[in-house]
Amino acid sequence: MKVAGFTFIRNAIKNDYSIVEAIQSILPICEEFVVAVGNSEDDTLGLIQSINSPKIKIIQTVWDDSKRAGGEAFALETDKALMQVSKDVDWAFYIQGDECVHEEDLPVIQSEMAKYLSDSKVEGLLFHYKHFYGSYDYLAHSRRWYRREIRIVRPHIGVHSYRDAQGFRLNNRKLNVKLIPAFIYHYGWVKPPSGIHNKVRNFNQFYKDEQWMKENMPESFEFDFSNADRLLRFEGKHPKVMQKRIEEQNWPLFVDTKKVSEKMNFRRKVLQFIEDKTGWRLGEYKNYEILK
Repeated sequence: MKVAGFTFIRNAIKNDYSIVEAIQSILPICEEFVVAVGNSEDDTLGLIQSINSPKIKIIQTVWDDSKRAGGEAFALETDKALMQVSKDVDWAFYIQGDECVHEEDLPVIQSEMAKYLSDSKVEGLLFHYKHFYGSYDYLAHSRRWYRREIRIVRPHIGVHSYRDAQGFRLNNRKLNVKLIPAFIYHYGWVKPPSGIHNKVRNFNQFYKDEQWMKENMPESFEFDFSNADRLLRFEGKHPKVMQKRIEEQNWPLFVDTKKVSEKMNFRRKVLQFIEDKTGWRLGEYKNYEILK
């Protein structure tokens, strides 16, 4: 069974993406790893080269900055990397520059890939998510945060990235997948207050035009932590590759978690109550079809 990793990245240093940790977290179970390095304003290329692994295959790309609608540029860059995966690869493992996999989950992931290797009905593997928010100590948990996504696909069968590279499609339909007992640790919203300010601006520039940015996100805007709906204390262990970053965290998170939850509207509170009691997320958008 041959596994390839793939990802895309641009301006990793400028935007403080943990892309090196993301790659290193799944590199042990990959025989090759394709990284699409976009035209950057910093030394992102040198950063990826510094990983210094013979498994890494770098392709240099130029982003089409006119493709802002719905984050289309992200999907285009993801596909560029996926297309460069070797023809004899059985599974392609996708990870974004602000995600990470715990080392304890790697044997589980390998086992699940082997389990479904010969089952052509399974076109991808679905992961659970942990969304860290503001700090490495807190998780955002609400209906507005996706709780599962596809991160392993069969390459060379026509699978392509969908919309803003959050999911995948095959012949314009959702992929048939199996949910596996493994997690993606998402760190994209772990920033100091000033960093979150910049994160939001940088993120939205690939979804909105310049006029929208000027009207809705002036330089003076303040970030609202209530976007999380609920902040829950994280009691587990982070992946080892993230330890250095975590130890270097030098900002306190001054947020009243109760006040964050109080800002949820009545409808979301009711639906969240149902989910907490039953595990059923009523009306959940599913970017996949789970096989029984």
